[in-house]
Amino acid sequence: MTLSTQAPDRAASSPDEAAPVLPVPTEKHRGAGRNLPAAIGVGVGLVLVLLACIFVLPQAFPVLIAVGMLLAVLELTRALASGGLHVPALPVLVGVIGMVVSTVVFQLDGLVLATAVAVCVVILWRVAESMGLLAMRDVAAGVFTIAWVPFLGCFALLLFDRPDGAILVLIAILVPVASDIGGYIAGVLLGSHAMAPSISPKKSWEGFGGSLVLGTAVAVGLTTLVDGPPWWMGVILGVVLVVIATGGDLAESLLKRDLGIKDMGHLLPGHGGVMDRIDSILLAAPATYILLEILAP
Repeated sequence: MTLSTQAPDRAASSPDEAAPVLPVPTEKHRGAGRNLPAAIGVGVGLVLVLLACIFVLPQAFPVLIAVGMLLAVLELTRALASGGLHVPALPVLVGVIGMVVSTVVFQLDGLVLATAVAVCVVILWRVAESMGLLAMRDVAAGVFTIAWVPFLGCFALLLFDRPDGAILVLIAILVPVASDIGGYIAGVLLGSHAMAPSISPKKSWEGFGGSLVLGTAVAVGLTTLVDGPPWWMGVILGVVLVVIATGGDLAESLLKRDLGIKDMGHLLPGHGGVMDRIDSILLAAPATYILLEILAP
């Protein structure tokens, strides 16, 4: 919209002269930045599937974790390939299955052993194809993929094996989700001070405050459902997990910026890919496990 104004003194002397056109200043608002209805629908669907696998059919929970990590690994290997890093996908995918099975059967010792075997197989697989600097880069990318996705993700299975494991898994998953929701709402409504403009321009300190409030509230609420730990442990879990979840989100944003991509995938409308959805959860699961080992062994 424009506003036409005509000065009276010029109008009297030059009635036929065109009036100057002045633009009306418009206020900039922070947009949603995503398909909100699709994001809500997909998010609710994922939560329902998670609850069903935890409480209705717990035998399916390892399968859910394995499927999620397989999809995330595929997305990550494609993303790294766009940056010239060719991860040997087959041994990594087989390694994901082996790490899940070993964790379910042998717990932490099985996870460590399966991770070591997967790393060795990736090294031998890639070196058998060719030698040189490119092969070493690909091996490093393969080890990075194994460490980031299946190794960290399997800590959700270790949490599930503990007493009140279902609630502990919900803490590790729903606190990062609540952090994302709280940060999104506060960022859209109040965000004005960018947290890391060179990495993620839409993240603001106001949004981080919203993440702390909602994430800690969810952690405290879920902790009260666990036998033993006092409520203040939920505060510690909430604050630590929100900080870690935010760091994980920024780390993935930095990786995507370096690779020149917007999302890791497009499987989940409104969210991007599976990796975009679980990036913060991958760090929250081992953090929850370690904190519980320290605070409530």
